[in-house]
Amino acid sequence: MQIVKAEYLLSAPDLTICPIDGRPEICFSGRSNVGKSSVINALTRRKKLAKTSNTPGKTRSLNYYLIDESWYLVDMPGYGYAKISKKEQSRWGREMKRYLMEREQLRLVVVLLDIRHEPSTLDEEFLFWLGEERIPFCIILNKSDKISKNKVTQRRSEVEKMLKEMNIDVPVFVVSAIKPDTLDELLAFAREFLQNPVES
Repeated sequence: MQIVKAEYLLSAPDLTICPIDGRPEICFSGRSNVGKSSVINALTRRKKLAKTSNTPGKTRSLNYYLIDESWYLVDMPGYGYAKISKKEQSRWGREMKRYLMEREQLRLVVVLLDIRHEPSTLDEEFLFWLGEERIPFCIILNKSDKISKNKVTQRRSEVEKMLKEMNIDVPVFVVSAIKPDTLDELLAFAREFLQNPVES
């Protein structure tokens, strides 16, 4: 079932600004310039819901989108962007860690990776940390339209092997923001967590 209604609600630089109405949340995370905004727009079928930018690191707060008036899609700041101060990076890191560990409404973390490249050290560290903290998550390999089908299969196998070596069992979805139908399987998976939240 596709998303019918999606609207921007607010940007929260820290947890004190987050909504307090108790609606469940699914957050999207990943390195800067991995294409989170484009994927969110494709998922919601709204071309301008999330603002895309050619400047990595543009998102500096938790951006909340109300979906079908029943749950929140949360766009997290991208990690790994070097052109901001170390002090600001440290602040983001603390707030995002607090959000992921303390936010009771959070049901699922969707981690975006660029399928054209091997996961970075930061990606691997983040995935391992999510697994270690038993935070429910899944992975989407974005920008699949930019490489061959053989390369897509190869990259997916490599990511699944990496997860196996970490002793992590989570689904890996292959998507393209220019092909919204490729996100249907992800949306169906996410809805399971909204209806039947998994306890850590």
